[in-house]
Amino acid sequence: METSVHLRLTVIDQTPIHGDRPYAKAAQSSVDLALACEGYGYHRYWLAEHHNSIQFAGPAPEILLTRIASATQRMRVGSGGVMLTHYSPYKVAESFALLGSLFPGRIDLGIGRAPGGSQLTSMALAEPAEMSHTDHFPRQAAELCAFLRGNLPNAHPYAALQQPVPAEALPSLWMLGSGGGSSALAGRLGMGLALARFIAPRSCSPAIFGHHTLALEKSGHRTKAQRLLALAVVCAQTDDQARLIASTAAYRKMMSGCGPREPLLSPEQVRERYVQMNPSDRTKYDMTLDDMVVGSPETCRDVIHALANEFGCEEVGVVTVTYRFSDRLESYRLLADAITQY
Repeated sequence: METSVHLRLTVIDQTPIHGDRPYAKAAQSSVDLALACEGYGYHRYWLAEHHNSIQFAGPAPEILLTRIASATQRMRVGSGGVMLTHYSPYKVAESFALLGSLFPGRIDLGIGRAPGGSQLTSMALAEPAEMSHTDHFPRQAAELCAFLRGNLPNAHPYAALQQPVPAEALPSLWMLGSGGGSSALAGRLGMGLALARFIAPRSCSPAIFGHHTLALEKSGHRTKAQRLLALAVVCAQTDDQARLIASTAAYRKMMSGCGPREPLLSPEQVRERYVQMNPSDRTKYDMTLDDMVVGSPETCRDVIHALANEFGCEEVGVVTVTYRFSDRLESYRLLADAITQY
């Protein structure tokens, strides 16, 4: 089998509220996982942003990453990502420039256009101003990059606010997306692209990275294209055990946006729900599970290497959601061992 060279792994942590740990311990679970993953050899640790969720407890990645960066020594730490439509680009730029000065050479700033919550949540986050529309995202992203790089045009209304950010404090800039629109925008702005295959596995294609590289070159950026493929992964000792553990994440994604709000279900609860499903819902659940990277260390290693080769990338982001924290910790350990020892 053809393998990727020097495949690096990144944790993308959605700060799930595990069924065996209370909500109050969710943030500490992220710290515990980060400490372990640094020991396992992971290259980056990114924190996602979700609001008004009873499954995820990460509304402010810029706060939690400060704790994680302080607790770790080597890993790059960042947002994966800040949902920029909720915020002032100037404020985000100032915050991450400060983080970069505290942890020079270790901070990544990933941004996305999705709201990370409901419309009502978006309205509350914008209060007392009007809710920002995702159509504003390209302009916001461009302003954010310009504030950090100190290259706002002189005619820009905020040009006088620019303060140079030292090179060692400048965060690495990334855009999260699952389609061609984000890839082209990231390329035009000279940002890295994190392709979220875990969100849209059937529409993500290698051509999206090609669009990013082309836009990067056409815009005159001379830096090498940074690319990361983000996957939903559950790794366990056997394929069958992994599929059982992964049922929590598969059912959560299948029910996202429909049905009642409920916490993460245990594999045993999902099995009970599966028995009661109609044939159509069973098919939907099975497809959702099959779209994930699930299996033994050998299975996950082979699938991830194949996808990395197909997409032409040397870095993979790993999103792992489980009911029990111990299963999640073990999944990241087994995967790192399988990838690094191959």
